[in-house]
Amino acid sequence: MSVEKKRQLIDGEWIFSNRFYPLENPYNGEIIAEICRADESDVQKAISSAYRAQEVMREMPAFKRSEILYKVSEILEFRKEEFAKLIVLESGKPINAARGEMQRTVETYRLAAEEAKRLYGETIPMDASAGGTGRIGLTWKEPLGVVVAITPFNFPFNLVAHKLGPAFAAGNTVVLKPAEQTPLGSIAIAEVFMEAGLPKGALQVVTGYGEELSDALIADERVRKVTFTGSAAVGKLIKSKVGLRKCTLELGSNAAVIIEPDIDIAKIVPRCVETAYSFSGQLCISLQRIYVQQSIYRSFVEAFVEQSKLLKLGDPNEETTDISVLIHEKEAARVKGWIDDALEAGAEVACGGEGEGAMLEPTVLLNVNNEMAVSCMETFAPIVSIVPYENLQAAIDMANHSNFGLNLGIYTSNIFNAFDAARQLKAGGVIINDAPTFRVDHMPYGGIKDSGYGREGVHYAVQEMTETKFVSINTKL
Repeated sequence: MSVEKKRQLIDGEWIFSNRFYPLENPYNGEIIAEICRADESDVQKAISSAYRAQEVMREMPAFKRSEILYKVSEILEFRKEEFAKLIVLESGKPINAARGEMQRTVETYRLAAEEAKRLYGETIPMDASAGGTGRIGLTWKEPLGVVVAITPFNFPFNLVAHKLGPAFAAGNTVVLKPAEQTPLGSIAIAEVFMEAGLPKGALQVVTGYGEELSDALIADERVRKVTFTGSAAVGKLIKSKVGLRKCTLELGSNAAVIIEPDIDIAKIVPRCVETAYSFSGQLCISLQRIYVQQSIYRSFVEAFVEQSKLLKLGDPNEETTDISVLIHEKEAARVKGWIDDALEAGAEVACGGEGEGAMLEPTVLLNVNNEMAVSCMETFAPIVSIVPYENLQAAIDMANHSNFGLNLGIYTSNIFNAFDAARQLKAGGVIINDAPTFRVDHMPYGGIKDSGYGREGVHYAVQEMTETKFVSINTKL
């Protein structure tokens, strides 16, 4: 049976490259498409086209940019069930989670449309300095120009929206390189932008393998910003090559939550289970470590394990499926190796730990220490460690014992303890009385340490995709 060959978007035209790679359905291994495998010449053409189009976007009025983004949001609202099924097909995400992603995507573009009209500057009181008397100072925001966006597989629509929406709201052009595992969503959204009236050349989509294209995407000085979501190792490499140009890096995580004894366990266990295992733990802020005060530790573990066993594994297309496959069998093999290493070092499996192919059961590990890979590394899998602690300071210290710092959380009814923890926890975001997996698309989002550099969230991303120009006017000439 022949499969469709998917094109890439360069200079406003859908073109084929000379090479292709097969795209597999992660659930059943079927080949669902053949994807253009771009080379450096394709990247150069894409950057050149985006560079030519930057003046068109720069001169486009804010209301027009906003109209295009609103139109994209409207089209996605109308087609969100179709695109949710596309997410399932190429990523293996369960259908209900895919629908949630699509609803967030609609909202993200709507937020970007609103933000396009809010590129405010400010006036500067020049006479605050003696040398500024008789002068007026003001600032305004200008687009950077060409933005390269490199996106991951786990949110093939919404994390792309967090790059494209702010970039176009600010008046930039974009060269988009989606994850090789999930290019279909990016191809689809490019078609939507064309339908919505985005100028020719403002968006390029090059598909292929990151290791073959990254240097060409990053090294070109015409690229004024690189925005990347992916691994810490790749992020550090990008940062070393970008130099003085702007970059935003949304990297790995190792999210932890602290459970204080003044919280009703029954109210929070379902939420903790949900956020530990959603999309098989393949979220940057998936709940990976749970620190529970020792007086309620056993009760919490029993309730958490019982709730975990209720989750249904299976076909991501089925409405009742909670957990399906990891993105590839090799990822499941990696994680099983980490579990084996933890068991050899003294950890215990309270439930799960087994699987076949790319499927892995929701897994709870006990007797875990900070040096085990399942604790100190990013698992990106349906694994959670539950660890007892004696006092809040000990829990904060354990939560901070990580090279990552994206989101951390605490459940407590004591407001003083909540704010004390918020001050001490070393992360870009602290979530109080919810799991650290909580995110809405307009909040500032980003990490410290190996979790990244810069902030997303539509308003904050727009600010990082502009530059501030200062103008001084001498009124006494």
